[in-house]
Amino acid sequence: MPRKNDPVDALKKLREQRDELAAREAKLRDEAALVLGQILIECGAETIEPAQLRQVVRAAMALGMEETLKRLAPA
Repeated sequence: MPRKNDPVDALKKLREQRDELAAREAKLRDEAALVLGQILIECGAETIEPAQLRQVVRAAMALGMEETLKRLAPA
């Protein structure tokens, strides 16, 4: 007779939930990539080399979006 609060069953359920969340995250990442890709194309950024784009985004994230936008805004 299984116990109501069997830790083995709880662990199994937790692992299943983790797998479901990982699959959902992967799907959402793909959807987000499509949205961001469309934005880049709309802005004409398809001419930027991927390595350069990665460098720009990493630098902006390190600096912070508000500070980046402030520095890029015309004086």
